[in-house]
Amino acid sequence: MFDDLQKRLSTAFGRFRARGLLTEANIAEGLKEVRTALLEADVNYNVVQEFMARVNEKAVGAQLIKAVRPDQQVVKIVHDAMVEMMGPVDTSIRFEKSGPTILMLCGLQGSGKTTTTGKLARMLAAQGRKPLLVAADLQRPAAVEQLKVIGQQLQVPVFSKADSDPVKVCQEAVIEANRQGRDTVLLDTAGRLHVDDDLMAELKQIEKKVKPHQVYFVCDALTGQDAVASAGAFNEALELDGVILTKLDGDARGGAALSVKQVTGVPIKFVGMGEKLDKLQPFEPGRIVGQILGMGDIVGLVEAAQGAVDEEEARRQQEKLAKGKFDLNDFRQQLAQMKKMGSVKDLMGMIPGMSQMSGTLEGMDADGEVKRIQGMIDSMTKAERRDPHLIDISRRRRIAAGAGVDPSDVSGLVKQFDAMAAFVKQMSQMSMLDKIRAMTGLGKAGAFNPGARLVAPKQGTGKRLSPKEKEKLRKEREKEERKKRREMKENKGKDGPQPGPPGK
Repeated sequence: MFDDLQKRLSTAFGRFRARGLLTEANIAEGLKEVRTALLEADVNYNVVQEFMARVNEKAVGAQLIKAVRPDQQVVKIVHDAMVEMMGPVDTSIRFEKSGPTILMLCGLQGSGKTTTTGKLARMLAAQGRKPLLVAADLQRPAAVEQLKVIGQQLQVPVFSKADSDPVKVCQEAVIEANRQGRDTVLLDTAGRLHVDDDLMAELKQIEKKVKPHQVYFVCDALTGQDAVASAGAFNEALELDGVILTKLDGDARGGAALSVKQVTGVPIKFVGMGEKLDKLQPFEPGRIVGQILGMGDIVGLVEAAQGAVDEEEARRQQEKLAKGKFDLNDFRQQLAQMKKMGSVKDLMGMIPGMSQMSGTLEGMDADGEVKRIQGMIDSMTKAERRDPHLIDISRRRRIAAGAGVDPSDVSGLVKQFDAMAAFVKQMSQMSMLDKIRAMTGLGKAGAFNPGARLVAPKQGTGKRLSPKEKEKLRKEREKEERKKRREMKENKGKDGPQPGPPGK
C-alpha cells in the first residue's frame, strides 16, 4: 500500500539526514522533493500547495531538538500535517432510536459498491445490528444475484424485486425491514461508468422518496484524482455523509486517500483492505500516515494477530517455548497462523523499520515459499516432525517427492530449523533484558534498530560466560548429542522410509 509514495518520501527525508543541520535554505530545497513526491502520487494540486505551505511554516519555525536527527523532525512535521489534512474523522454511524436506520451506498460502476455493501453488513452484524440488504442496482447484469450470494454467505436477508424500478424496490424494502424487525437497511444502488444525468436523477429520486439517514459514496482508491472528482460531483447532488475508499491495499500512489477530504469536505468513513468480506475497517489517518512514512502499523499488526491466533494454541506454544522445546509441528502451526494474518509483504509493512525491507520481496514469491515449506513438513511422518534428525538420505528423497521439491530443499529446511531451534532454546535461557536485546538489536550504545534481523546472536555477543559455565554448556551439548544418536538408533527400522501418502 502506497509503495511508490513511501519510496519517494524516504528519498526526500534522506536528503535531510545527509545535510545534518536544518536551515531555512535546505528545508526549502528538501521540501521541494516532498512536493514532487505528492504530485507524482496523484494528490490534488491545490491540496499539495496548501499542505506544503503548512509544513514549511512548521518546519522553519520548529525548535530544533539536539537529541533528534533533522530528518526525524521533518518526518514528524509531515506526519502531523498529513493526519490533519485527512481528519478530523468520525467513523461512528448514528442509528435511529425508532424504526430502521437507512444507509444508502452510491458510486460509479466498478468501484466495488456491492461487495462493500456486504462488508458493511457483516461489520454491523458483528456489532449486534440486524441488517437487511437491498438489491436496488437494476442496471448492472447479475448485480442482484451477486448481492444474494453475499447475503447467503453472511446469513443476512436480501430484499429484491424483479420487473420494478429502484425507487419502489427501496420503498418496499423499508416496509419489509419493519415487518421483519430489521434495524438497518443497506441500499445497494446502481452505478454508471461515469457521472451522468440519468444516474443522478435516479439517486435523487431514491433520496427524495426513501429519505436515507446517511449517504455514503463508494470510491475506488486506484483511480486517484478521478475518484476525487466523482466524489465532488456526487456530493453536490446528494450531500454525502461519508466516503468509503475501496482497494486501498492495492493503491501504490495514495492520491485519493490524501485528497478526498480536502477537496470535498466529506470525511473518509471506512476503507476496504482486500476482497474478502471481513476486509473493511474504520478509517484512521494516523495508521495510514504511519504506513506512508514507513513507520509501520503496530495496531493493525496486533489486530491481525488477534484475528488469526487461537488463544489456547498460543498458550500451549508459549509453554513449550518457555521450556526450550520447539519442533516442526510448532513451526508448521506458526506458519499457518502467519498466513491467516495476510501476505508476508503486508505484514512486513506493518512492522516499524521493516517497510523498506518489504521492497526486497519484489519479484520474489514469499508467500509461495511459505506454502513450499508447509508442503515439505506435511510430507513428513509424525516422528520426523518431532525429530528432524531422523531424516536421512532415503527419507529426504521420499519427502521431496511428496512435496514436489528437490531433496536439497528438504536438507536446507532441516538446517534452517536446527538454527531456529537453537535460537529458541537460547532465548528460553535468557533474562528478559537479554531477550529484548536479541530480538530488537539493542546494542551496547543503546541505539535501537527496529529493522534488525531476528537471528541468533553472533558468538561473542550478549553475556560473557565464565570458564565453569562454558564447561557446563559443553557437557550439556555432548549429552544432547548422545541422546539424539541413541534415539536415532532406537528408531531405526521402527519408522523407516514408507511408500504411499505422507503421514499426518
